[in-house]
Amino acid sequence: MTAKSHNRQFKYYDFVMAAYVCVLLCSNLIGPAKETTIALPFGASVTFLAGVLFFPISYIFGDILTEVYGYGRDRRVVWAGFAALAFASVMAAVVVHLPPSGASLANQAAVESIFGNTPRIVIASITAFLCGTFINSYVLAKMKIWTQGRWLWTRIVGSTLCGELVDSIIFYFVAFYGRMPASHLVAIMFTQYALKSGWEIIATPVTYRVVAFLKKAENEDYYDIGTNFTPFSLRA
Repeated sequence: MTAKSHNRQFKYYDFVMAAYVCVLLCSNLIGPAKETTIALPFGASVTFLAGVLFFPISYIFGDILTEVYGYGRDRRVVWAGFAALAFASVMAAVVVHLPPSGASLANQAAVESIFGNTPRIVIASITAFLCGTFINSYVLAKMKIWTQGRWLWTRIVGSTLCGELVDSIIFYFVAFYGRMPASHLVAIMFTQYALKSGWEIIATPVTYRVVAFLKKAENEDYYDIGTNFTPFSLRA
């Protein structure tokens, strides 16, 4: 890519960024508020936090951004998401700890239950998000070069399996290690990993359509040849 292409203006990039940050905030703030149990055939069941249904959408956006616009532009979106998560966490902590008025005193326990995440949970969530997302983008960008742009499904699936694995391991061990038996922790971690990865794999046809639309609309199909893959940069 030429230096000029790095400074191009795109029609849909800002919209994709906004949608990504919205999904990320909602899945991290609203999703964890409820644990659900779904009945499976033969009397089995699976229990998970409701956010698991929506958090993988952020990885789909990550795949789309890296595939179409490149690792550098996805990196900028990731840091935007990080800033939004950090602000939301600070805001939630302030709201929870402000003294309630007489009228809202009865709802204080519910507010604390939904928004009162401990610092350990917040650190685990943000760290897992950053590491998992950057791994997902890095793997996809490298696989695109190795496959010469062919077999999009291989890098969608491959990057998802790598990114979600890193995300799940970091989050559950940082958040819950020492709070429950190790065997139970590992079982929960891999259940969530399977659910999140499976969800995104099922959504692969949708990812294909969005990628094809954006590549045509933006006249862009970025290959990260010569890209500096450090996560600590905002350079596009």
